Amino acid sequence: MAAIFSKTSDVVLKIAGALLGLGVVGGIGAYAWISHPRNLETGYTPEQPVKYSHKLHAGNMGMDCTYCHYTVTKAAYAAIPTTEVCMNCHTKVKPNSAKLELVRDSYKTGNPIPWVKVHFLPDYVYFNHQAHVTAGVSCVSCHGRVDQMIEVKQVQPLNMAWCLDCHRNPAPNIRPAELVTKLDWKPDRDAAEIGREIIQAKNIQPPVHCSGCHR
Repeated sequence: MAAIFSKTSDVVLKIAGALLGLGVVGGIGAYAWISHPRNLETGYTPEQPVKYSHKLHAGNMGMDCTYCHYTVTKAAYAAIPTTEVCMNCHTKVKPNSAKLELVRDSYKTGNPIPWVKVHFLPDYVYFNHQAHVTAGVSCVSCHGRVDQMIEVKQVQPLNMAWCLDCHRNPAPNIRPAELVTKLDWKPDRDAAEIGREIIQAKNIQPPVHCSGCHR
């Protein structure tokens, strides 16, 4: 009985099958990479109503994070600064700049500037900034080098697995509490070793049970 396919056709079909298989595997791999929380849930960079540069203020000028986000050491939330905080400087600094027109209007009318939130947690998640900051968790651990960002973006997934990774091994993210807002801090020895010493001294025990974050 004569062969249905020639040898050439057989080789072509095998190559086509192999390429199809590689394409399927590659597609699955690409989907898995794109949909991973570290890729899917990071990079969000909303456009703000005022072109405020953290790089200029926190980086070049060295303003401390707590000047604007003044509740992080005493409350669960990190305050978005009121317009009055902005105008503490800008009544004298660039008072007529066109870039600050919305800030001046807000100051005159009392209407808040409609800043766009960058970092979101679900309503069923309880997160306390004070507990983390006073324990020695730097802004960098969650928000990255904000002092180098012209436009603030999300750099960490902030999902449950990411939080639990830190709660199970917090030492690399713990530093002296007075250095939490020194975003360019470089330890003089292994950061995790410093963290372990602080954890022992403060008896820090991050919860890993459900009620620690879901209340």
